[in-house]
Amino acid sequence: MNTTMYDPLTSDTTALNALLRGEMAAVEAYTRALGLFGDDELIGDLQKIRDDHSRAVRLLRDRVVQLAGVPAESSGAWSAFGADASATKVIGPTTALAALRQGEEHIISEYEAALTDAEISPDCHPMIQTDLLTPTQKHVDELNRLLGGQNRW
Repeated sequence: MNTTMYDPLTSDTTALNALLRGEMAAVEAYTRALGLFGDDELIGDLQKIRDDHSRAVRLLRDRVVQLAGVPAESSGAWSAFGADASATKVIGPTTALAALRQGEEHIISEYEAALTDAEISPDCHPMIQTDLLTPTQKHVDELNRLLGGQNRW
């Protein structure tokens, strides 16, 4: 007989910390990627995306604290955002942008899964949908635009 009771605060904290680790990995990946490009406009575009991920980190940390939880301290071993910067330098900027896009697509799937997870309280859904998922979907569009203009750098 399982005597463990479902605790929505613990469940929300666990789920939000998983999303938090993904956002921290995104910030790290964009920070590494910025050094791969010499085009100031492209760097500015990538910095805006990184800043969105930094904002998401703050939102998720704040929410975990509001739930009386302890926010994750690092992205850990998980990284949907591809290879390290030294490997990316070898494979080129187009591949680096494609890897960033793949990471964005992965985190979109994580947000979509969180929105359908019955163990995450509906109180978390507006933040996930509006503040996290929607900007991440826009990141994919922006990276697609950047990949379409790949000849400029």
